[in-house]
Amino acid sequence: MSKRVILVDDSKTILATAQMALEEMIGKGVIEFATYLNPEELLGALLEGSEEYDLLISDINMAQMSGLDLSERLKSHEKFKNRPILILTTESSPEMKARGKAIGVTGWMVKPFSDEKLVKAINMVLGL
Repeated sequence: MSKRVILVDDSKTILATAQMALEEMIGKGVIEFATYLNPEELLGALLEGSEEYDLLISDINMAQMSGLDLSERLKSHEKFKNRPILILTTESSPEMKARGKAIGVTGWMVKPFSDEKLVKAINMVLGL
């Protein structure tokens, strides 16, 4: 059974780049892949039950809501508290990483990312 991976980032370029990097995994049915430009829209869909994920990958700096705020909101819900979240961002300060760790994010990837690194991270987190 395929795993559902969601990427939320307000950059259409990042969404498209990730989609291309994951084409083989998607094509083989290893993962289902969905993208969101707006973290508030994703949060609403998750909380109302119209969306699900096995792995969430989130940018930090987005206009509507930061990825860390999104992660914190999700981790506070029983349904999502144990689901993995990877942060994919240009931010790499120790303070940001410490906040992410305190929230409970699973891992941190710095942009720009390589296709191989993204695939490896997804495989590792989902145990594929």
